[in-house]
Amino acid sequence: MGKYEVLALITTVTEGYAGISIHGVQVALLEQQAEALGLLVQKVSIPKTCTNEEYESRMLEALSIQHSRGARYAIAGDVFREDVRAYRESLFARAGLDGVCPLWGRDTSELARSAIAAGFRSVVTCVDSRVLDGSFAGRRFDLEFLTDLLAAADPCGENGEFHTFVYDGPGFRDRISYELGEVVLRDEHFYYADLILLTLTNL
Repeated sequence: MGKYEVLALITTVTEGYAGISIHGVQVALLEQQAEALGLLVQKVSIPKTCTNEEYESRMLEALSIQHSRGARYAIAGDVFREDVRAYRESLFARAGLDGVCPLWGRDTSELARSAIAAGFRSVVTCVDSRVLDGSFAGRRFDLEFLTDLLAAADPCGENGEFHTFVYDGPGFRDRISYELGEVVLRDEHFYYADLILLTLTNL
């Protein structure tokens, strides 16, 4: 990854929730994460019930803005889902960008353990209860978590079994302090762990 200069992070934020789509992380934490990494973040607002056409339209607008600023590549974290990678690369190409997947083909068990060993610290923010028990929401993503995962769950959650928020690790200027709030069930089968950003006034 050393040959790429990262210009910005891009993520979708669901209107009405003030949180990252799917992951459920509050915008305040997203902004703190970007600041800790010294990067700009471009938030793409999408409605709660977003059609694929709406998603593509808004993402294309965001990607095109970055292209106009000099970006030539769009980097994604896909590991083995061929269908997802093909979809992303098609979308990127429509904005004039080449897709790059630096983690592609890695063994996800080894990848998860190497990320933990490298010092990345994250917390599980969303769990699909059709695969994992809701009690996994809010847990730290560590070796104990990996040991407790059911055999059906990918160690990196590559099939959408769970999602995480990274609060510390290589490249972070400061560790992001948070408090675990309520765990709630939404959309019938997704358990979300609310993370509350701790500022200097409430530490």
